[in-house]
Amino acid sequence: MDPKQGSSHSGERKNLKRKLADSACPSGSDDSAALPTSEVQAHVAVLKAALTWREADRVAARKAAHAIAELAKHEEHVDAIVEEGAIHALVPHLSAPAVEVGEGPVACEHEVEKDAAFALGLLAIKPDHQRLIADAGALPALVALLKRRPGQPAAAAPASAAPALGLASAAAAGSTEGAAAGGAHAGGVGDAGGGGAEGGGGASPGVVRVVNGVVRRAADAITNLAHENGTIKSRVRAEGGIPPLVELLESADAKVQRAGAGALRTLAFKNEANKNLIVECGALPTLIFMLRSEDTGIHYEAVGVIGNLVHSSMNIKKLVLEEGALQPVIGLLSSRCTESQREAALLLGQFATTDPECKVRIVQRGAVRPLITMLEAPDPQLREMAAFALGRLAQNADNQAGIVHDGGLRALLELLESKNGNLQHNAAFALYGLAENGDNVSEVVREGGVQRLVDAELIVQASKDCVQKTLKRLEDKMEGKVLRHLLYLLRQSDKSVQRRVAAALAHLCPEGQQRAIFVGAGGLDILLHMLANPPSPRLQRDAAVALRTLSKRATTLNPIDTAPPPPTPQVYLGEQYVNCPTLSDVTFLVEGTRFYAHRIALLASSDAFRAMFDGGYREKEAKDIEIPNISLAVFESMMRCIYTGTVEVRADMAQDLLRAADQYLLEGLKRLCEYAIAQDLTVENVANVYELAETYHAQSLRQMCVLFVLDHHEQMCNLPGYNALLQRMVPETREYIARVLRPRLQ
Repeated sequence: MDPKQGSSHSGERKNLKRKLADSACPSGSDDSAALPTSEVQAHVAVLKAALTWREADRVAARKAAHAIAELAKHEEHVDAIVEEGAIHALVPHLSAPAVEVGEGPVACEHEVEKDAAFALGLLAIKPDHQRLIADAGALPALVALLKRRPGQPAAAAPASAAPALGLASAAAAGSTEGAAAGGAHAGGVGDAGGGGAEGGGGASPGVVRVVNGVVRRAADAITNLAHENGTIKSRVRAEGGIPPLVELLESADAKVQRAGAGALRTLAFKNEANKNLIVECGALPTLIFMLRSEDTGIHYEAVGVIGNLVHSSMNIKKLVLEEGALQPVIGLLSSRCTESQREAALLLGQFATTDPECKVRIVQRGAVRPLITMLEAPDPQLREMAAFALGRLAQNADNQAGIVHDGGLRALLELLESKNGNLQHNAAFALYGLAENGDNVSEVVREGGVQRLVDAELIVQASKDCVQKTLKRLEDKMEGKVLRHLLYLLRQSDKSVQRRVAAALAHLCPEGQQRAIFVGAGGLDILLHMLANPPSPRLQRDAAVALRTLSKRATTLNPIDTAPPPPTPQVYLGEQYVNCPTLSDVTFLVEGTRFYAHRIALLASSDAFRAMFDGGYREKEAKDIEIPNISLAVFESMMRCIYTGTVEVRADMAQDLLRAADQYLLEGLKRLCEYAIAQDLTVENVANVYELAETYHAQSLRQMCVLFVLDHHEQMCNLPGYNALLQRMVPETREYIARVLRPRLQ
């Protein structure tokens, strides 16, 4: 995923909204009032009629343009204003009226143009409106407004007087790109700024302020017209708009600087030709100076322009770095403006992909700590971009260790719990980089990182894949000094570290080391203590997950996954002899009903029957043996298993059949019953089933209950008696884990 795609898009939109808001004049109108269509029609009529230089027309035109701008501040009014023909009425007022020889002066000089540009900028909120404004001829006029300077006449001269007026006439008519660039540079830096009487050839501060205002409104209008409109971005370039905008970066007026940079920022976004021309016009040195400005608005726009210039352009990225942008961009990580911080972090992430050495320089110049601080900022976009930058920096081994040393690990792990998909992904990618360095593995474990990676509820599939690769990378590091260090930590007195190490090793340790770590080094006892005597619910959950994972990794198939094979009968008489008097030599009385059997089959089936018939019991010589406490159906199923080697264990009699199998020592039948009972385990009945298994010595069923509880910890942890059940299960859990670990060592 491309962070520039989302960030610059949102940044461009925020830039547009801010320009509209900052440009808004106080209004006495009711925001919720319906649009007075007749009023709009009246203003449009005035604009169409008041086209001369005379004061009455100029004042009327200014008032009408200003009124339309006030109405257009309410977005719900814009469509209706456009439908009433406001665009075609406003565009002619972007240029001063022609003045014949001997006429003038032009009243409200620059003011009408300023209000017209402001109104058109507010109307340019839809692509259709943007196209209408451009097709009405606004772009050449707006570019001409960018070139206005204090002390220069604004009025257009008649054709016969054009040579005498020179540059001013060319600007008003919409000069070509070459003429605009040459003319703008000819004016010099002071002229380009349009700030102060000095830059205006002795113009009064009031005139300077008015001229700067119209220039700023023109730049803002271009910004709004070009917003998300690739066609208009190219048309602005074709009309020669980029060179004068670059000149505005040198203005002594901060608002003009911001407006010029804002327009360049928009024009550079996703437009390679515009980006190249901006660089060719010499914008980079001034933009980099602007990065160091104390004015947050200026350095925000500057870093935004540079960010859009370098995006997808390795050549411009190198030029920006050669011009010395790196340190001022790092400085912006500590700006008071969170938007500047965000853009700076994004830009550093892009710089980091330039070459391997650049990653090192960024870290050496102090970027890591402010980026880590940004990871804890309230603004999710700020955290997202900081994680993005750190993820790119973490592609270098020394940087990986430095980021962890400066505290970045904990903050990145926290971001995995965010509900923002982009934020999660950037954090996951950064953690993947950090896990590459073996020196970081013990820190990841000590911080509880393995459990947090395992538990992460990730939104995007790419993030899930990244976390799985991170866990695999950590698993691959579990050897040599890394593993020895973790075993050293397992022996330390800090209980919290012991718990995290034991839980992490359950997920990651090599198969050949499992028994040595968990049986020999005490890792299993630590996990069992966490489970039965938890300091916190979270640790109990970690223990349950770790123990279940360990058991799964230690054995290919667990007892609950596969039904046991049917018991192998010692004497197979067949189905036809079940309760058959033929050759029967013993009869059982079950619930008052005779049941015919054959001693040869019974003697071969279990020690209990052998003792009954070969020992000193009274049943030895008896022909009719009474069987108490067993139903006829259960007894018949038991005998069927003895005679055939198999039997269907129905759920309604499984527990009674288990009791009978235990009583008569029929191990094969017992295993079938245990498996059948385990299929119906629920969070509600598992405690009772475990008690049943304990009573009737059903080891497999006890183990299956243990695994069920570990698998369903989340659903059971708040049930009454759960902790007591876990404590009862500790011996069985220990025995089971120790047993399943053993075969893997052979």
